[in-house]
Amino acid sequence: MSDQTLADIILLLHAGFIAFVVLGLLLIYVGGALKWSWVRNRWFRLAHIAAIGLVVAQAWLGITCPLTTLENSLRTRAGQPVYQLGFIADRVQKLIFFRAEWWVFALAYTAFALLVLASFWLVRPRWRPDTATTCQKAN
Repeated sequence: MSDQTLADIILLLHAGFIAFVVLGLLLIYVGGALKWSWVRNRWFRLAHIAAIGLVVAQAWLGITCPLTTLENSLRTRAGQPVYQLGFIADRVQKLIFFRAEWWVFALAYTAFALLVLASFWLVRPRWRPDTATTCQKAN
């Protein structure tokens, strides 16, 4: 498999991670309002908070996302251009011509993480299995 193909696969994984974080929060709030039980699943919610927590920690520690680093390395080996500002910042810049210091993105990630934390109170996860459902499955 070529380095360019591997870089494209990493890009798709990165986009999927971002979609999970962003769309996940949207689905949690919409699902809470519409009484979707799956948005209260503890494993989904723990994975979601861990994902945004990782992003926030990397941003405040000044660590470039490992997916960005790997993709850039593969693109360099394939003779393709690499990101100048990092995956998210490059995408934001291309979409709305927005330039900002690193701390602006770190602050935005932190604000988003606070919305995710708020979802734990507004759309509470189920920490224990539903006993009615468990009893029905046993019968």
